[in-house]
Amino acid sequence: MLTWATLPCLPVSTVSKRKKFNDQPFPYHHELELEISTLTNLGVGLGRVPLPDRGQKTEDRGRDEAGLPRHSSAERSDGGWVVMVPFTLPGERVRARVFRNHKNFSEADLVGVLTTSPHRIAPRCPLFGRCGGCQYQHLVYSEQLAWKRQQVEELLQHMAGLAFPVAPVIGSPREFGYRSKITPHFNAPRDHQPMSIGFLRQGTRFDIIDVPQCPIATAAINERLTGVRTRIFSQRATYNRGATLLLREASGAVTTDYDAIITETIGDLKLDFLARDFFQNNPFILPAFTDYVRTQAAGRGARFLVDAYCGSGLFALSAASAFEQVAGIELTESSIRFARENAAANGITNTTFQAGDASAIFAGLAFPATETAVIIDPPRKGCDEAFLAQLFAYGPRTVVYVSCDPATQMRDLKGFLAAGYTLAAMQPFDLFPQTRHLECVITLLRA
Repeated sequence: MLTWATLPCLPVSTVSKRKKFNDQPFPYHHELELEISTLTNLGVGLGRVPLPDRGQKTEDRGRDEAGLPRHSSAERSDGGWVVMVPFTLPGERVRARVFRNHKNFSEADLVGVLTTSPHRIAPRCPLFGRCGGCQYQHLVYSEQLAWKRQQVEELLQHMAGLAFPVAPVIGSPREFGYRSKITPHFNAPRDHQPMSIGFLRQGTRFDIIDVPQCPIATAAINERLTGVRTRIFSQRATYNRGATLLLREASGAVTTDYDAIITETIGDLKLDFLARDFFQNNPFILPAFTDYVRTQAAGRGARFLVDAYCGSGLFALSAASAFEQVAGIELTESSIRFARENAAANGITNTTFQAGDASAIFAGLAFPATETAVIIDPPRKGCDEAFLAQLFAYGPRTVVYVSCDPATQMRDLKGFLAAGYTLAAMQPFDLFPQTRHLECVITLLRA
């Protein structure tokens, strides 16, 4: 049996018992044994156990906090009450300690691994399990990709009601040392208490764990992080509140200035943008990522391209050579300014960019819808209803939907299907190895 002594990176949760702890179906800190059957799209191990009281009922409320369908009975029809245990793997038998009961599942801390998965490996980071940034450092990388593909397929079936082959996940060229941007935090220093500069502690919303080095960040960022931490610690008396820091790298140079201009090279394309503005932070996978998006957008014979949520021009400019004309729109005016300058600097003359809401680009657009492809890359929350309504009213022949949250993407997919689009391709990309996150690209065709 592996215990906490042999799993030092996985400490017991610091969650304390609340005054009104829900003790159904298990009392606080009740220990149980279970087998982990799968991983959720939150990167958490899931297993099932028999309920002590099979008569308990719960209300049917759609989908629960874990993204699982709710049932009218707390006892699942497939044989047990769901228990979520972080940092466990499918096939493992574990001992866990319950710290929270929800309406139809419980959360528990890992106490020990009784049977170990053959895919379990030693995490590279000594803070793994305490820092909330990574969920999969204990899982061999090929299996990370396999599970992420399966999770996308399950989301597609459960949320969109569609069975469709999901392509194997395209992995990152770097499994570690790939992040070109990190944003460590620190809270207001308190007298006689140690100061932490890092990221949220696993399972908490406000507690920050001290992170001297981050193995998924680039070597240049980690080198600069040491000096930044030293400076903050030496000046702690001058801070009366907390702050979020920025470290961003491009071509080996790291800046901590939010207004610094970053230059990123993707193939033959050079793009400038402000350090504070959004830009994908795994540059090593971007050539394959942008090539795929361009190919999908242009592959059905469209002559014109609309890039909604265009940022500083990543997709619009990387795809411009495949289209007669390209139009981009973005809310952030500084990003639009850089998109225009990036087009000029790269000698691209068939693009126009405007600042505004993504839905506004369809008003007065001269491109014929039957000859136009649209690329959308919305925030994590997905597309809002007003944007989708105007997109469907315009009716482009092809839509390439890029998302960093497949769950909201699958929610929006239902609207596309109802509007007469068909799903032509689904390709996940692992921009975030060692974590539960990934990007998913779906191609939709107007029927």
